[in-house]
Amino acid sequence: MVEPTLAFLDVSRTFRPPGGAPREVLRGVSAEIRPGETVAVVGRSGSGKSTLLHLAAGLDEPDGGEVRLLGRPLAALPDRERTLLRRDHVGVVFQFFHLLGHLSVLENVLVPALVAGDPAAAAEARARDLLTRAGLEGREGDAVARLSGGEMQRVALCRALLRRPGLLLADEPTGNLDEASAEQVMALLLGMARQEGSALLLVTHGAELAARADRVWHLQAGRLVGA
Repeated sequence: MVEPTLAFLDVSRTFRPPGGAPREVLRGVSAEIRPGETVAVVGRSGSGKSTLLHLAAGLDEPDGGEVRLLGRPLAALPDRERTLLRRDHVGVVFQFFHLLGHLSVLENVLVPALVAGDPAAAAEARARDLLTRAGLEGREGDAVARLSGGEMQRVALCRALLRRPGLLLADEPTGNLDEASAEQVMALLLGMARQEGSALLLVTHGAELAARADRVWHLQAGRLVGA
């Protein structure tokens, strides 16, 4: 049996705001993603989709149950081990890109390698290859401010894939784009994730986009349907 890239085991998460009533966002969630598999998560706003991604990345901890990344229980790891596991094996694509405006296109893609201390020449070759595959050849030296929204998201995707993550997380990656750009980015996201062999957990509101994943999970009242 191949170890799941990501597994949720009876996971629950409740938020307790100061002076407010507790709000149970996730309850009894059990599901897993296999290597190279693409899973889309859909549900109404506030249904817990982003919370699920935060738990997957080890940025949040469940109140009950367990989240395992590459077979390792995230909440049981010391902070440094959890940080290194996330750095080395998880790539994230955000809705609003989170690119660094003072850096060029190539420099933005290289940020994860610089943080990790990867060999510079190999990292740059990898970054240039990803940018070429993303249709951005010749734009490496451009300031990101000169790019369209769709181009910015393609840069962000290259950055997320730079260190060959086993798990790619995408939180509404086309939610800030026009229809044509959204289609280009989604096709590239799905295609490159499969080429790289990364498991992809994708949060989206779009039913058409979700239908292109291998499986669709529906979040309803904090419970996962269809996992």
